[in-house]
Amino acid sequence: MQAFLMNPKMTTIQGVFYPTGYAFLMFPDAESAEKAGQQLEAAGFSDQDVMLLTPQAILRDIGKLREDSTELLPSVGTEGATVAKYIAFARDGHHALMVKAPSDEDTERLMTIVRELPFSYGQKYHMLAIEDLE
Repeated sequence: MQAFLMNPKMTTIQGVFYPTGYAFLMFPDAESAEKAGQQLEAAGFSDQDVMLLTPQAILRDIGKLREDSTELLPSVGTEGATVAKYIAFARDGHHALMVKAPSDEDTERLMTIVRELPFSYGQKYHMLAIEDLE
């Protein structure tokens, strides 16, 4: 598992977070997120494909907020609403994992593990749609 590192391929042309082919999963605390990451790696996900995000990283890199800011950048569409949810969870101390899962089979394999853990929220980014993960 590696620390999250934002790159331009993870955003839209407008700069909104949209990492196609990844699942973004939020957990109530660092321990739960780290445990999930370890279990995903044990199940065959590469440590390069599992990234841990702290609440600070979510606010700064995905929400593009300063720690003392309350204003979101305006965004049209579900991408902005999804980022707003991530920010709300991060402000409550939730951590996240971002997992490369390009196929439906990869997504189901990771969700088989994650469903057994206390996860708060999950999304899968497809080319043209964001899917709720339950």
